[in-house]
Amino acid sequence: MSGEAAGTSLSGILGLAPVVPVLAVEDSRQAVPLARALVAGGLAVLEITLRTEAALAAIEAIARDVGEAVVGAGTVLTADQLSAVADRGARFAVSPGATPHLLAAAGRGTLPLLPGAATASEVMRLLEEGYGLMKFFPAEPAGGIAALKALAAPLPQARFCPTGGITAESAAGYLALPNVVCVGGSWVAPPEAVRRGDWEGITGLAEAAAALAKAG
Repeated sequence: MSGEAAGTSLSGILGLAPVVPVLAVEDSRQAVPLARALVAGGLAVLEITLRTEAALAAIEAIARDVGEAVVGAGTVLTADQLSAVADRGARFAVSPGATPHLLAAAGRGTLPLLPGAATASEVMRLLEEGYGLMKFFPAEPAGGIAALKALAAPLPQARFCPTGGITAESAAGYLALPNVVCVGGSWVAPPEAVRRGDWEGITGLAEAAAALAKAG
């Protein structure tokens, strides 16, 4: 899949809700109820990060049992990981950056990739590869809203899903930017709430996040 094709596919996915929950699932048995709680609150696009041993099993379980969810894999760093998450049923992949090997693997496959960028040079390189949609990471340490505003002037064709340090309070400011499609955040599924199985509370947080308006 070319970068352009990947971006086209991702446009529809990332446009489904203003917030993409970024989830580090420690116990795969919690994946399905967690996904159902988030979907019930209006957040259907879910990113399961490959930072836990349960991640692949969690992706597989959600893909199999939660038909309303669009499950993707985060922290995808290698071609092997890209292949593995596709085999488990992921609908898209997210990376904190973009290496030539990873982009080449995405180009050979069919799984849409959201590559990461944090500087103008990185954005320009991804645009050259045909990627119009990117993860802006780490959002807050990389300059946050001010940085995205600055990038919009010389690089208006680039659109972003900023992730990293965004909170329920700051999300609306990001979403008001014309070059932001959605934001990624973990606040909608606090680890302690997941451990307790507080699915009702997580649904409430998801409802509040889903209600955030995307300007334009």
